[in-house]
Amino acid sequence: MNNLFVYCEIEEGNVLDVSLELLTKGRSLANQLGCQLEAVVAGSGLKNIEKQVLPYGVDKLHVFDSEGLYPYTSLPHTAILVNLFKEEKPQICLMGATVIGRDLGPRVSSALTSGLTADCTSLEIGDHEDKKEGKTYKNLLYQIRPAFGGNIVATIVNPEHRPQMATVREGVMKKAILSADYKGKVIRHEVANYVADSDYVVSVIERHIEKAKHNLKGSPIVIAGGYGVGSRDNFNLLFDLAKVLNAEVGASRAAVDAGFADHDRQIGQTGVTVRPKLYIACGISGQIQHIAGMQESGIIISINNDPEAPINTIADYVVNGSIEEVVPKMIKFYKQNSK
Repeated sequence: MNNLFVYCEIEEGNVLDVSLELLTKGRSLANQLGCQLEAVVAGSGLKNIEKQVLPYGVDKLHVFDSEGLYPYTSLPHTAILVNLFKEEKPQICLMGATVIGRDLGPRVSSALTSGLTADCTSLEIGDHEDKKEGKTYKNLLYQIRPAFGGNIVATIVNPEHRPQMATVREGVMKKAILSADYKGKVIRHEVANYVADSDYVVSVIERHIEKAKHNLKGSPIVIAGGYGVGSRDNFNLLFDLAKVLNAEVGASRAAVDAGFADHDRQIGQTGVTVRPKLYIACGISGQIQHIAGMQESGIIISINNDPEAPINTIADYVVNGSIEEVVPKMIKFYKQNSK
């Protein structure tokens, strides 16, 4: 009762990284709250799924294993969480801000009238004072995310309704195994007790998933361009540098909106989150939305002709100059020193 729950997504029998990241964060939050961490998995053929989940510090794993639960469809998974939460009454539920999470989260929160904060960049535990009502609420979930077009960082709380629900993008949190032999309880539920036959009205006949064309999230070096790069042609300079460094190329939303780069290369609040060892920001101003997607990079180098650019405040090294001037010199230098 009143524990912290994480909904774990399954793809071909494997728990997605975003869910494992949330289990790691959930373990930390549960320790602060003095409660248990519980996880929910729903799919087909989940015989040894606990080996993937329990090592992250999960005290109780709820398994729903049935033929109609994979691939994901809205109604059965919604019914599982809604009915399970009515029984267990969790205080917090976390899930990935994925295609599935964006469909499932609002359905569950609406059914339970609990509210939900999407695309959080940070989750913390803290107190809240409602001066108007003269009440102080203890140990609430701080759901933190950029708001008003990224001009501010908002901390959202849900004092009255439960569960407190939030979605988080992949890569925002770090994943870390707590103990390879962590002992947690596994409960295999009878799916028919939670899902009505009518909920299987939609069946997936054929499913296609287009694989990513690049590996932004896994690359140790990322070179990202912003609106300040100036043109799609100038972006080719970044690809030339990436080839020399064996890196991947990303972009800010402004660069994508201007047509300088493809949308699948967008880094930030509305793109992907990266944690490379080296992040080279070229012509990027450093709006909150972009910083949210790369601020935990190991070393940040900013190349910008504006010495007052906000991104310079978080950069380890700042190079003042234009992309056309600086990047060719970097390419020439690395080619000379890599022989």
